[in-house]
Amino acid sequence: MAEVTVHGVSRFFGSHAALQDVSIDFPDGGFYGLLGPSGSGKTTLLRMIAGFDFPDAGAIAIGGEDVAALPVQRRRIGMVFQNYALFPNMSVFDNIAFGLSVRGVARKETRDRVEKAVDLVQLSGLGARRPHQLSGGQRQRVALARAIVTRPQVLLLDEPLSALDKSLRVGMQIELKRIQREVGITTIFVTHDQEEALTMSDRIGILRDGRLEQEGPPAEIYDNPASEFAATFLGDANIFRGTVDGNTIHLADGTCLHCREALPPGTRAACAVRPERIMIRSTAGPVEAAAMNSLPARITKRIFAGNSITYLLNWQGETLKAFAQNTGTTPFDEGAAVTLHWAVESTIPLS
Repeated sequence: MAEVTVHGVSRFFGSHAALQDVSIDFPDGGFYGLLGPSGSGKTTLLRMIAGFDFPDAGAIAIGGEDVAALPVQRRRIGMVFQNYALFPNMSVFDNIAFGLSVRGVARKETRDRVEKAVDLVQLSGLGARRPHQLSGGQRQRVALARAIVTRPQVLLLDEPLSALDKSLRVGMQIELKRIQREVGITTIFVTHDQEEALTMSDRIGILRDGRLEQEGPPAEIYDNPASEFAATFLGDANIFRGTVDGNTIHLADGTCLHCREALPPGTRAACAVRPERIMIRSTAGPVEAAAMNSLPARITKRIFAGNSITYLLNWQGETLKAFAQNTGTTPFDEGAAVTLHWAVESTIPLS
């Protein structure tokens, strides 16, 4: 295991800045998710940690050693690519053993280490198969076993689950986290899947246009987004904009929304409300004491998703979103006039 430190890293392709002065500490033995839209720089950063690319400025250290100019073959990293990159003409055993063979590891030790890796990823009995004889999840496990069998200091994962269907992907998220915990290896993975990042990560870094937008534990970023982009990219959020007076934001139509924290008075600002924090009531229904913010709205769309229902609502020409659990009660009809209520503590001010 080893801590990875990225300090002031920038990377330019011509006049385009793929990364701009990015600094992140990846804790020893932790599972760190890099999240961001296409072109945000997350894969570029991963490639530079791996040694496939080099920064134009800044420093990268693994286990305290500066590796910014060190080639990939001299870094103790394991990597799982998006397409797994398995050798089609090799068996499962030989695919996993490949990294050991090029390192000159003795045959008996190679067999012992491959067998342990096969057991760890739960592929026992499949060592003689070729990649085309495996399911997508099994191929993903082979790629993971090949990456960890060399006992790297750091494991790098480039969207490793994106090729799997939803049900298999959820199962592999659990398995991947289990394996990472058993091995205890520092792991950095790139994903564009918000749910995947929240489920698997000990910490998350959100990248945008080559810059680090926010970094921290998943729950902290979700509950305390630092910007409108962070609020809307990691999960859903309803955004309201207006003029600040203490902990109150005055909207354009005269509505006042109370925030959980004060902002500088007289400034233009925004606040965010997560859809699951909003309670929908009929206009004649009771208002709960904790629901101090309220808005009239009209339901424009009801989306059934099994265990939950998503409501799209019109307020002042803007579309709002609210989630409700499917409790078996009669849902609200499309076109119904309703009132939205939520607690002050659920109103997040955004600077």
